[in-house]
Amino acid sequence: MAMNPATDSRRAARRRATKETEIEVELELDGTGAAQVATGLPFFDHMLAQLGRHGGLNLHVKARGDLEVDAHHTVEDTGIVLGEAFSEALGAKVGVRRFASIAVPLDEALVDVALDLSGRPYLYYDVELGETAPLGNPPFEAQLAEEFWRAFTHSAAVTLHIELRHGRNPHHVLEASFKAVGRALRDAVHIEGTAVPSTKGQL
Repeated sequence: MAMNPATDSRRAARRRATKETEIEVELELDGTGAAQVATGLPFFDHMLAQLGRHGGLNLHVKARGDLEVDAHHTVEDTGIVLGEAFSEALGAKVGVRRFASIAVPLDEALVDVALDLSGRPYLYYDVELGETAPLGNPPFEAQLAEEFWRAFTHSAAVTLHIELRHGRNPHHVLEASFKAVGRALRDAVHIEGTAVPSTKGQL
């Protein structure tokens, strides 16, 4: 029986284990923004908590990775698993709004985000920060945010554009981007109809 998005909970749980990482994600789209995140990277935890809070997602993420090498595997694999959980929770996308866009400021930073629950994975990421010091300890390199979003978009099969309009503080820029994506996801998954929003009949 097909899920009725108006009455059924849109949630999913996914797990991925490799020689480099072990990731567990539980996700509920129609949540309250409650997030519990433990990746071993405090700054990344902070960003994922912002994504959950502003996305209205109940989000539980637990990750163990080879941080003694670097943070790349943990961040990328978390994006993969979160994207898989998002896709599963979204289901057939019946009645969703589908498109969303927003500009989010954080002090001097302003980030534009637009997305489409298209079924076609694509990331446009234009967030140029130049040379920046790592954030947090263990360190989170600012460029890892792009790797996270690329992994997420491909697993979730969404089209996502993230563009920095202006900003200098890397913490502010990245936090604005995670908040903006969260808010855009919240708007895009909102149920406002009874049909799949595509002339093809599916997304």
